[in-house]
Amino acid sequence: MIMGKVVVYSMKTCPYCISAKQLLNNRNVPFEEIIVEEDDDAMWEAMEKRSGMKTVPQIFLNDQLIGGLPELQRQDGVDQLDSLKK
Repeated sequence: MIMGKVVVYSMKTCPYCISAKQLLNNRNVPFEEIIVEEDDDAMWEAMEKRSGMKTVPQIFLNDQLIGGLPELQRQDGVDQLDSLKK
């Protein structure tokens, strides 16, 4: 099975980020984590421009926005994140 590339933009102490990464790990979905520092204005602006979101986590599959933790949890309820493994 060919895996999609999952990228998670997160902050180290963000509880929503931690929950999203735990869910991905629990479902054996490999992902790349990009840590965003609170004071990295350029990164925040670039993320908002790309996704329209001002919060983390921001989760992408093959450069397409999945969303944040609620969207990830919703997808988990549908297929236990199997759709991220394709």
